[in-house]
Amino acid sequence: MYIPYPHWLNTGDNTWQIVSATLVGLMSLPGIAVLYGGLVQRKWAVNTMMMAFTGFGIVLIVWVLWAFNMSFGTPAHFGGSNAHSFFNNAIGHFKIATSPQAEQGQEILPEGTLIPFHYNQATFMYFQVVFAAITPLLFLGSVLGRMKFKAWLLFVPLWITCVYSVNAFLLWGGGFFAQKGAVDYSGGYVIHLAAGVTGFVAAWVIGPRLERDRKHGVPNNLLLVAVGAGILWLGWNGFNGGDPFYAGVDATSAVLNTNLCTAAAMMTWVFMDMFLAKEKKATFLGAINGMIVGLVAITPGAGWVNGYGALLEGLIASAIVWTAWYYLVKVKPFSKVDDALGVVYTHGIAGLCGGLLVGFFGDPGMIEYIGKGSDAPGFAVQGLFYTGSWHQVWEQFLAAAWVIVFTAIASFILLQIVKLLVGLRESDEKLEQGDLGIHGEEVYPEETFAERVGSGSFEPANA
Repeated sequence: MYIPYPHWLNTGDNTWQIVSATLVGLMSLPGIAVLYGGLVQRKWAVNTMMMAFTGFGIVLIVWVLWAFNMSFGTPAHFGGSNAHSFFNNAIGHFKIATSPQAEQGQEILPEGTLIPFHYNQATFMYFQVVFAAITPLLFLGSVLGRMKFKAWLLFVPLWITCVYSVNAFLLWGGGFFAQKGAVDYSGGYVIHLAAGVTGFVAAWVIGPRLERDRKHGVPNNLLLVAVGAGILWLGWNGFNGGDPFYAGVDATSAVLNTNLCTAAAMMTWVFMDMFLAKEKKATFLGAINGMIVGLVAITPGAGWVNGYGALLEGLIASAIVWTAWYYLVKVKPFSKVDDALGVVYTHGIAGLCGGLLVGFFGDPGMIEYIGKGSDAPGFAVQGLFYTGSWHQVWEQFLAAAWVIVFTAIASFILLQIVKLLVGLRESDEKLEQGDLGIHGEEVYPEETFAERVGSGSFEPANA
């Protein structure tokens, strides 16, 4: 007698993980591609979409071949006899994950979990790859309009291998900072803080866009921006709702908190624009910035804060990032770096704020895994406002410091390697031409003479 699934597989959990992963994937394609493609000048829309699609595809391949096990596999011990040392818990083994056993066997993390996974490794592998794949697409927003396409194709796999995998293992794969107690629910540090730092470093190393592009860098299609932003917001239900790894009560708590924080952050930005900005006008782009800040800020603790905490995180993070957006940009080194879409603010600073705020607002009553009895009490974060202890804040600070320093140094080194091999910046001639010079395509091509004649709409000038 054949059965459709093994005894350890829970169809509800498995389904929710696949659906969540698909929602996260949609945040990249078409979400980020459409959002960024609409935000840039018309002449850069194709290049932007091309880099988004190819970046996503490259990460999928690299992830399965080696980066998954580097992020979530058996620890590679480089630190001597001390099992809990940093170098013994910094990265997983470089190992391919394509065998039938790897795909269909039950997912078990080497460091163990409070309760076992109820689905196979292929489910977990795909859920995690869409998180990895969106990260380069986020820092793409910092270097639009000048990064060489060949450089992008080389930098992305190098960065995923050397930077993302390390941060992911340290905080998610049972590595050093996870063992110390630092938490990152869905990637405020691993994804957003790292993307903000990398984007800022890359924008500095590559140099600014052409002066004319900077002065006239207006969006080519705000309707597409709205579509991309909407996909991003609702796709975040999978981003945070899938990270308890089970279709349980914490998943829906994370979804609700995500939307509460996002709404609070968006409205905070809108009101600050209306009453504190120089123009005293609410703008759609400002609302989108506030929305993104809220999504990013709640990500490190979506299932560990309650509804009040989510609202406060949105308000606080949005106010901080809004102030940085308008005032920090005038201070060195921020004033000297052309971060095209302000990724260092909406992702870097917002991710840092959210990660630190978990240490304050983490509610012990918000239990991620509801256990049974004293042997399995579940997991919750002991925030300062509920326990009076600064321990969680301190652990969050140390993890953030690592991500910032390591990511900046490693990204700089990788950029120098790429520069040596293929160069980093397109020629000024191609930068003038944009999509036509680099890809031979335009997002809104004008009708050619042949097309007008072929359609029967051509009329001679003397008619």
